[in-house]
Amino acid sequence: MTLHMPAEWALHEWVWIGFPSNPAEWHAPFADAQRQIAAFANAIHAGGAGEPVRLIVGDAANADIARALVEPGVDVIVEPIGDVWLRDTGPICVIRPDGSRALVDFGFNGWGGKYVMAGDEDIGARLAAGTGLPTATAPWIFEGGAVDTDGTGLFVTTEQCLLNPNRNPALDRGQIETLLAGSLGLSDMLWLGEGLVNDHTDGHVDNLARFVAPGVIAIPQATTDDDPHAAIYADATARAKAHGLTVAPMPSPGRMLMDGEVVPASYMNFYIGNAAVVVPVYGAANDDAALDALHPFFPGRALVGLRSDAILSGGGSFHCTSQQMPAA
Repeated sequence: MTLHMPAEWALHEWVWIGFPSNPAEWHAPFADAQRQIAAFANAIHAGGAGEPVRLIVGDAANADIARALVEPGVDVIVEPIGDVWLRDTGPICVIRPDGSRALVDFGFNGWGGKYVMAGDEDIGARLAAGTGLPTATAPWIFEGGAVDTDGTGLFVTTEQCLLNPNRNPALDRGQIETLLAGSLGLSDMLWLGEGLVNDHTDGHVDNLARFVAPGVIAIPQATTDDDPHAAIYADATARAKAHGLTVAPMPSPGRMLMDGEVVPASYMNFYIGNAAVVVPVYGAANDDAALDALHPFFPGRALVGLRSDAILSGGGSFHCTSQQMPAA
């Protein structure tokens, strides 16, 4: 057995979820985003039948709001954070050859210097310190939402993100693979091209393609002529098939606008919990079809669709706000 990062469907001991705490970053959708994150935390906790939730809140005043919104048993923890995107700023757990757990805390530069907020630079180290697990610090820029894995050493990413010069301009494709092999246990990488249009993260793959079983990757397919991501979906599907993977087709929410701009609305930003798979929905025609498409891959788990439009206004969705701790 070698070092490896478990697939998200492996059993979790708990999950960290970020809770909106800075109204200046969210503006009008702030309260709705708080309610949507709380609904996500409740669905994952599932009255104690799911998995323990550690809700990370930036200050005491918003912690009071969070406690009023979440069900008993959800642990509200005050830690200074820039924003909610713990998939990218939190530590990542790996399983070592002896079966023990360890954490990796990567460098973070505000998604290429675009969104630099106090607290984000060291929240990973602070959360890691609270676990008591050994933690390695990786001295290069990396965000958890940039990759997904099926737990066998196979990872998927996008060239737009990991090869972006605003992250690690001195690193090429081979060097990045070598670093991920040493830190997360990568043995094979599927490189997709572009991420979704107007994705603030420069194309994080967790908005585009997700593993749903070993060697099986879910990728949306455009169902309308005006879908702004149609060519991106088609290219990702072709690359995955050429890599020898089975592609599970997913519906797309289609063309969605906020303030007249195309937004990267996606059903792919789902979170796979112990008892439930929580899928972002938007009041779009394909919302129910997205749940139906995922259902065969997660028997025994509830498929829960929750509105995520307010969270999307901040740049992401449920998966982006979460970071799971695999069980020992």
